[in-house]
Amino acid sequence: MSLRTPLCDLLSIDVPVLQAGMGKAKGSPTTPELVAAVSEAGGLGCIGAVGLEPEELFEWIKIVRTLTSKPFAVDFLVPPAPTGTEPTREEIRTAIKRDHPEHWAFLGELLSRYGLEPASLDRKGVFGNDLAQKQVEIALDGEVPVLVLGLGDATSVVKSAHGRGALVMALAGTPRHAKLHTDAGVDVVIAQGYEAGGHTGTIATFPLIPAVVDLVNPCPVIAAGGIADGRGMAAGLALGAQGVWCGTAFLFAEEANLAPEQRTQLINANPNDLVVSTCYTGKTARIVKTPLIEDWKQSGLSTLPMPHQHVLMDDFALAAQQAGRWELVNNPAGQIAGILNKIRPAKDIVRDMVNEAEEVINRLAKFKVSK
Repeated sequence: MSLRTPLCDLLSIDVPVLQAGMGKAKGSPTTPELVAAVSEAGGLGCIGAVGLEPEELFEWIKIVRTLTSKPFAVDFLVPPAPTGTEPTREEIRTAIKRDHPEHWAFLGELLSRYGLEPASLDRKGVFGNDLAQKQVEIALDGEVPVLVLGLGDATSVVKSAHGRGALVMALAGTPRHAKLHTDAGVDVVIAQGYEAGGHTGTIATFPLIPAVVDLVNPCPVIAAGGIADGRGMAAGLALGAQGVWCGTAFLFAEEANLAPEQRTQLINANPNDLVVSTCYTGKTARIVKTPLIEDWKQSGLSTLPMPHQHVLMDDFALAAQQAGRWELVNNPAGQIAGILNKIRPAKDIVRDMVNEAEEVINRLAKFKVSK
């Protein structure tokens, strides 16, 4: 593999393939083994810190260090501003019962409708500034070379990271967000189109990438959203990006932690089956369509803000998971999932993506251009 861009030199990697740090409420599909495998293959692996307690993130960083000496990253969600004393999950449940009894009643109706036993997720941490700051400090203490901001204001993260010699990348779903990130001093912008899985915006990848590239130049831009093979990679580079950020592609890696039932959902999905909803987290997120999405629409309830909606539906998802009702559990993935159907080592995903991109670029170079 010989495809290199200036981004490779900046990140000290061999090929411009970056694995998205996908986190979930309990654990993460991006295991230490997956992160290390991608880095060992010449790309940049990334731990998804969402859903990990600080002590778990500390252990995961240590494990990655034992598996590879190459660079890797950690992905965080950081609220836009400190929120004061942040409540525990149990305090949030109490607040929902008190302030939003109709939402709590809806949860009970769902459990009864689907024959599920009530469950309470035992994670201590919730989406908040305190948790994010602890995670950032753990990553910096662990000398992680690259921090990735999946959501929120980059200012405080940039200041801390640059003071410790680390680089910062930040995701943007609009040109305005990209400009805010570069104004805050981030080193790389990840422009993520609407096609992406998980939390996503409203602008598609093809119009977003060139708009961001033009606006934030000379800051490097990485293309994300609907990219899972070499064709998508070549397209992202043609639009001015210097690399690709891929999540869904690596859900098909042997090293990823994803239930077999959820992989089957992705294999059988077509683009229309990957829909955007606020029902599971409180923010727009692309997931495999579930019956719960329609239940939520029919309820007429307003979406609770993060983290309240997240806590409410985390408990439902856990109850469904414990009962083996995977069709009710949120399964974030991008619209590209339908073209993927083979489980293989992460190193093969990286290799094949780069090789195919090289083939596409070489084929295009042979086209005749008339004057």
